Formats: sequence, C-alpha cells, structure tokens
Amino acid sequence: MNQIKSWLDNIGWEYDKIEVASSDASFRSYYRVYKDETSYVLMDSSKQIDSLKPFLDIQTRLFSVGVRVPQVLQKNLELGFLILEDFGSTHLLDVLNDDNKKEHYRQAIDEIVLMQKADVSELPLYDKEFLIFEMSLMNEWYLDKHLNIHLDIQKLSILTNIIETIADEVLSQPQGVFVHRDFHSRNIMIDKNGKLGIIDFQDARCGSITYDLVSLLKDCYIETDEVLRDDLVLYFRDKKGLDVDDGTMLRWFDMMGLQRHIKVLGIFARLYHRDGKDGYLKDIPLTLKYVLETADKYPQTKQLCEILK
Repeated sequence: MNQIKSWLDNIGWEYDKIEVASSDASFRSYYRVYKDETSYVLMDSSKQIDSLKPFLDIQTRLFSVGVRVPQVLQKNLELGFLILEDFGSTHLLDVLNDDNKKEHYRQAIDEIVLMQKADVSELPLYDKEFLIFEMSLMNEWYLDKHLNIHLDIQKLSILTNIIETIADEVLSQPQGVFVHRDFHSRNIMIDKNGKLGIIDFQDARCGSITYDLVSLLKDCYIETDEVLRDDLVLYFRDKKGLDVDDGTMLRWFDMMGLQRHIKVLGIFARLYHRDGKDGYLKDIPLTLKYVLETADKYPQTKQLCEILK
C-alpha cells in the first residue's frame, strides 16, 4: 500500500481515502480510490507486471468497437499500476433473478456480438493443442491431486480419445472471433442505470464463436433453466445471423461447454492445491453437473460420465 500511495503522490493524484476492492484468481489486487464524490479503481499488478500490456492491448481493441470497458486514466507499466474508470461494485451475479434473467442475458449476449467485431490480429489462437492442454488440467489437478484418483491405462486412453473428440467438435464450428475467455456474471458489472460494463478481459484469444456464450449461460457461479438457456443460445444465433439449424447450434454450444467445464474443474482444483485459494471449491459441484449432464447426451462422450462418477 505504501508504494501505491507514493505513486499517487508522485503523479499528483489527490484522494480522500483508499480501500481494498477485491482480488481475483490471478495475482492482481484492486483498490478503490475516492476523491470527493467520485471513485476510481486502482489495479495493482505488481506481482504480475507482464499482464498489464495484454490488458491495455485488449482494452483498446474492445473500446474501439464500442464495448463498455473501463477507460484507463493513469498507468505505470514499471510498477504495475493502472487507474481505471470505476463501474461500481455491483456484479451481474448480484442482481440476477428469475424475473430479469432473460433481459439481462440478452443484454450480455448483445455485448458478445459486439466483442466479436473486435480486431483479433496477433491474438493467440484457441487451436487444437491449446484446447487439449486446457482439458488435460482436469486429470492432473482435479482427478489426480484433488480426488486422489489415478486412472489406469485403459481409462486414460478413453479420456484422451474423448478429449480429442471434443476438441475436434469445437473446431468444427465457426472460428476466428474475439474470445474474452471469462465472460461470466462476476466479470460483468451493472451500474445504477442498468448499463453493463465488461472487466477481466486481458487473457483474450481468437477462437470459437460459442466460447463466451458458454461462459455466460453455463456460468459456474449461477445456474440457468435449460429451456431459457436454449432459447438464449438461439437468440445469439439469430443476432449473429448464423445460417444453422437449432440442433446444430445447440450441439456447438454443448461441445464448447464440455471443453470449458472440463478445464474449469482442473483450474478450480489447481487454485486450491497450488495457489492456496479455497474459495472456488464450492463451485465445483455445479461445474461437474454441467459436464455430466452434457457428456451423457452424446454417444462419443458418455464414457466420460463413468470416469467422473
């Protein structure tokens, strides 16, 4: 905190008080800096300085297509500090209920459509190798380290084949669009006027058309009714103008969901065992439910249920 205060003094940034706002799954911390009736967010990436340039790059790409991302007001890349526009402390998760879910999710889907207009040149690709790498985290961290389950050669071979099949299925759908990678209800802010603001976008890649849709509608922190979820998937298809039938669109969504949630099982377990963060363990049951329900729907992924059960 002393280094932050020293930096603010050096740049002549007057303030009345500073308080801790939040931290995330990385090594970034956030503070709220108050001056009179206005507040700003100070992002402290001093423990992860190399994450600042990607953040600024992606912020520029999204801002240029009209996505509401925080404006950058001050920066120091050497120290790892940014001062950002403050979208407030209300996450979409805080306000979602059965009466407003459809409206808010449609708003968020409109933001996905907008994000997918962003420039993706030189962004890392969500290619087959990376899709498989992400899914491999489940065996290493969730099964092996978290549950102490060590697959025999036969089951490991089955899992390897299923993971490769899922990757191929994901790559069979339209590619080459901007992917936020963590577009869920905790990374979407909502202000007093009901406008959405998008945060935590610095790990963006270029990939599948349904990735962010899955993050939103199969959120690991809140469950949505399947009928509404399917309706919203088709709403996205229509907003994008995709010429594809209902069944194919929902299959694309399902396969992308399998890839993401297999990965997330590994990440939630890794956050606990490697990084000492136990706050995500409570979100494993819903994530696992998504995987089991979806895997059970398709012959080529059914055996995944047997392995996980």
